[in-house]
Amino acid sequence: MSENFGSPHPIQPLSVGSVVSAGMRLYRSHFKKYFFIALKAYAWLLVPIYGWVKFYALSALISRLAFGELVNQPESVSSGERFVNSRLWEFFMNMILMFAISIGITLGFLLIGGLLIGIPTALLGGLQDANPANTGIFILITLLVMIIVFTGIMWIGTRFYLVDVPLAIEDDVNGSSTINRSWELTKGNISRIVLISLIGVLITIPIQFIIQIITTIIQLIFTPLMQERNPIFSIIFLVLIVGLSFSGGALIVPFWQTVKAVVYYDLRSRREGLGLQLRDHDI
Repeated sequence: MSENFGSPHPIQPLSVGSVVSAGMRLYRSHFKKYFFIALKAYAWLLVPIYGWVKFYALSALISRLAFGELVNQPESVSSGERFVNSRLWEFFMNMILMFAISIGITLGFLLIGGLLIGIPTALLGGLQDANPANTGIFILITLLVMIIVFTGIMWIGTRFYLVDVPLAIEDDVNGSSTINRSWELTKGNISRIVLISLIGVLITIPIQFIIQIITTIIQLIFTPLMQERNPIFSIIFLVLIVGLSFSGGALIVPFWQTVKAVVYYDLRSRREGLGLQLRDHDI
């Protein structure tokens, strides 16, 4: 993997459509491999803490393998898994840090939102007098604050979009520095990443819809059976629902991880001169 960190001529970014379509092609081309990695990751969720870290690492492994395809350096699943397994502690630390950051951001925006709503409301004398004008102003302020808070959370959340990817790919990052790495790479690309994510959501809706239909059918079939108080039916129902949920997640997660790999490739190409392989070669 050749790198040119001082490239003075950053290349033009891939279009939003190109990023999504490239991720989709990777997803289709390696569907079986990525699906079973994701299914294995979901199975690990049944094990508290350690299994959650394994899920995080195996999900990032999909991005690592996809990135290898993009730079014409394909890697075997076993080799990639050995790499992410060697960093399980770093993935754990990253999870803890991101959890703490998420709580801090949430509490910070709740405090800011409360102040932005509470101070004007107090200045208007509260809502006790039921003044229609004051009530209207209060509603407008509340809506404006909600928009500001939502936009702020989305902006900050997008800056952390890639935290797991550098940790699964780059040699010189750890559980904390990968956060700075994501912040650095996503700078100036918030709107593109948000749009890519929105298109990705629209693409995955049919899969989620089908899963919901199958889940509803299973519930309709087993509801009268479980009323007979037979524990066998309850166990079968639980296994089917969990298995369906895990399988559905294993269908969707690889798509998101391949799209993240393309975004990561594109951002590094423009900032660090990774190369133009993606534009030249058919995945």
